[in-house]
Amino acid sequence: MNTRHTPVCIIGAGPAGLLLGHLLRAEGVECVVLEQRTPDYVLGRIRAGVLERITVSLLERLGLDQRLKAEGLPHDDVLLADGERLIRIDLADLVGQHVTVYGQTEVTRDLMAAAVPRGLPVIYGAEDVRLHDIAGDTPHVTYTHEGADHRIDARFIVGCDGFHGPSRRAIPVGIGREYERVYPFGWLGILADVPPCGAGLIYANHERGFALASQRSATRSRYYIDVPVTEDIANWPDDRLWDELETRLGPEAAATVTRGPSIEKSIAPLRSYVFAPMRHGSLLLCGDAAHIVPPTGAKGLNLAASDVYYAAEALTAFFLRHDNDAIPRYSDKALNRVWQAERFSWSLTRLMHRFPDDGPFERAMQVAELDYIATSRAAQLSFAEQYVGLPV
Repeated sequence: MNTRHTPVCIIGAGPAGLLLGHLLRAEGVECVVLEQRTPDYVLGRIRAGVLERITVSLLERLGLDQRLKAEGLPHDDVLLADGERLIRIDLADLVGQHVTVYGQTEVTRDLMAAAVPRGLPVIYGAEDVRLHDIAGDTPHVTYTHEGADHRIDARFIVGCDGFHGPSRRAIPVGIGREYERVYPFGWLGILADVPPCGAGLIYANHERGFALASQRSATRSRYYIDVPVTEDIANWPDDRLWDELETRLGPEAAATVTRGPSIEKSIAPLRSYVFAPMRHGSLLLCGDAAHIVPPTGAKGLNLAASDVYYAAEALTAFFLRHDNDAIPRYSDKALNRVWQAERFSWSLTRLMHRFPDDGPFERAMQVAELDYIATSRAAQLSFAEQYVGLPV
C-alpha cells in the first residue's frame, strides 16, 4: 500500500473542498484533496449561483475573482410576487450590499484551474474512500486509485464530500444528532440560453404554486416551479413548463420572459437538515456533509463557504500559532451561522409555497406576512440582511 503523509486530508473536490485547500495552501499549510469523481463529472453538476459577500470575499482573498468580476451579475434587489404585485426588497438601499449571480459550476472551474499552478494536489478518481481512527490524533484515510491501494496519514480530515459522502457516516452512531425536515414538493427547474426576464430575481407565491425567476448570465436563465415530489418530469415538456412559469410569475414579469429550448431540466427534492456537532475528534465537516438547506434562500454554497472560512481559520491557528483550542471552537462557530441560515431558508420556503395541508388560516398568514413586508421598512431590512448573508 502506498502511504502519504500530510497535515490535512480533504475529502471532496467540489467548491467547498477546493476553496479550503486553496485557503490552507495560501497560508503555508500542506493538504491533499481526494475526489471520487472525474473533473468533468464535477463540473457537470448544475447548481445554484447566488453568491453572498462571504463567498465573493474568499475568492477575492485568493486572487481568483477575475472571471467573477468580469462575468458575475450584481443584484441590488429581490422581488416577491403574490399574484397581484411585485414587492421590491432594495438590498443596496437597505443594507448597502448586493448578491452576485455567478454559477457554482464557474466557481468550481476557477478553483480547479488554479490547483496545479498553486501546488494544490487533487486526486480525482479516488474510490472506496474510508476514514479510520478519527476520534484520536492520528487519523488516516484509505482509498483505491487506478487499481492500487493508497493510504494518507493526516493530523486532521475535513469532510467536504456532500450529503452522501463517507465522512459523516464515519462518525459512530450516537455521537451526533440529526435534525431534518423533508418537504412535500420538489423544484422542477429549467435552464435555457435565453436572456433573463426584465424584473430580475423573483420569488412568486401563486395560487397554482411557487415559481422562481433567476439567471446565470446575461444570456442564460434558470427558472423553477414547485411540483409534488412524486411528479414525473416526462409530464413537463418545455411548452407546458413555460406556460406554467408565466402564469405563476404574474402578468408583469411574464411579459418579459423569453422562451427557449431547455438545455437542462430536473426535479430536486427539498429538505432542511443539520448534523451536530460538525466535528468529531480529528474530523471536521463542511457544507452538505453537515447540513442541507432548501434552495429558497440561496444559502447552500454560501453556508459551505462560511464553514470553510471557519475551518481554515481553526486549522491555520492550530498549525501556525499552536492554538490547541481553535479546533474545538470550530463546530459552535459554524453551527451558529448554519442555524440562522436554516431558519431564514425554512421561513422563506414556508412563506412562498402552498403546502398540501394548508387551509384558509395558513394562507391568511402568508398574505399577512407579505403585506407586512410590502409596507414595513423594518421587515424589509430584516429580510435584506439575511438574504445578503449575516456576517461571519
